[in-house]
Amino acid sequence: MYDIRWIRENQQAFDEGRARRNLEPLSDKLFALDDVRRAAIAKSQKAQERRNAASKEIGAAMKEKNTAKADELKAEVAALKDQMSEFEREEKAAIEALHKALSEIPNTPLAEVPVGKDENDNVEARVVGTKPSFGFEPKEHFDIGEKLGQMDFETAAKLSGARFVVLKGGLARLERALMQFMLDLHTDHHGYLEVDPPLLVRDDAMFGTAQLPKFEEDQFATLFGLQDIRSLKAALDLATNHPDEPGKIISSDFNLDHMWLIPTAEVPLTNLVRESILDEKQLPMRMTAGTYCFRAEAGAAGRDTRGMIRQHQFHKVELVSITTPEQSIEEHERMTQCAEEVLKRLGLHYRVVTLCTGDMGFASQKTYDIEVWLPGQNRFREISSCSVCGDFQARRMNARYRSEKGTRFVHTLNGSGVAVGRALVAVLENYQNADGTVTVPEVLRPYMGGLEKIVAR
Repeated sequence: MYDIRWIRENQQAFDEGRARRNLEPLSDKLFALDDVRRAAIAKSQKAQERRNAASKEIGAAMKEKNTAKADELKAEVAALKDQMSEFEREEKAAIEALHKALSEIPNTPLAEVPVGKDENDNVEARVVGTKPSFGFEPKEHFDIGEKLGQMDFETAAKLSGARFVVLKGGLARLERALMQFMLDLHTDHHGYLEVDPPLLVRDDAMFGTAQLPKFEEDQFATLFGLQDIRSLKAALDLATNHPDEPGKIISSDFNLDHMWLIPTAEVPLTNLVRESILDEKQLPMRMTAGTYCFRAEAGAAGRDTRGMIRQHQFHKVELVSITTPEQSIEEHERMTQCAEEVLKRLGLHYRVVTLCTGDMGFASQKTYDIEVWLPGQNRFREISSCSVCGDFQARRMNARYRSEKGTRFVHTLNGSGVAVGRALVAVLENYQNADGTVTVPEVLRPYMGGLEKIVAR
């Protein structure tokens, strides 16, 4: 999130950064909002100053026994009190308008990020490994899983709707094995601290990592505080009959608390340092978590409707780093290599691409996507994104550290290390056999009780 003072001092750089993201200049509109805020504050301050002065004048008039003047000044103070209430409302509205505008502005790309419009303009950084060869036509993962009798989309749809799956037997264990393998790798070999975070977070946490307000429609929300079905019915009745906003539930009347299912463990992990001042000796701070993640996939209508590529609920191992500004670029390369190591040990063919300015995420300064080869689809598919965000999220969270240069905002980084469901997809498609069985990669066998092959149930 931006500081309006920084934008005023760096107007050209700010607008040029937006142009690189294919966005229109915005500084003049922000300055206009800031001018309204400044004017409202000045008006409130002037009224307060006059009220203070008039109060002193009342005391002087009373000493002089000038009742008429004292009454006149008291009337002025009363009028100023009413005016100040209105001025405070104007000031609050102006501050909120500017804050909302600033919160919806994406991060500025680093200078080395390639300029482009969409994924077609991403730049391939490196390719690792070779495509597997088969003596048969390779199948997609859902055909493999369904034939094994261990991947059930039909029953999942009855339970929860589209974009869910029920895994059974060997495939359920394989997914668990993948997550355990990744967590062991990142903690034992890469120096990350394993964390088991909450899966439900408050608005402030979602705002801190920039899931809100921009991407609200892609999140799953829930309401806490309704004790039973009668309370819910009463709330819904009130919503129907609310005179000002039909359909609105009055949270203050029913003690409702808005909570969000996490779309990624980046949210709780990064927010562990919110509203805190760290010591520089604590940095870099590296954390990992294997959690369920939940996404509405609001913009994915018609895309990947079959299979496990785009699910509402999925497992992911997340990597988060908190660093100084001087450490963040090097940490970005390190984090990406940690995610790559997962695929190397699984023996999977992949490539790394640098996202262009038109395809990178809202909070990112620079992003590497790791794309794994899926022979059933005959294409690379994203399995990890590793991003450096600079102080963009830290400003939203007020996360800082003490250094010899004073108190500064930390830099934050996040990456998938990696998406567990997509890793399962990759293993199924790359290790499939002509008879429909799936060979278990050697690195996963200790987590599978020594099982070497998954066969039909």
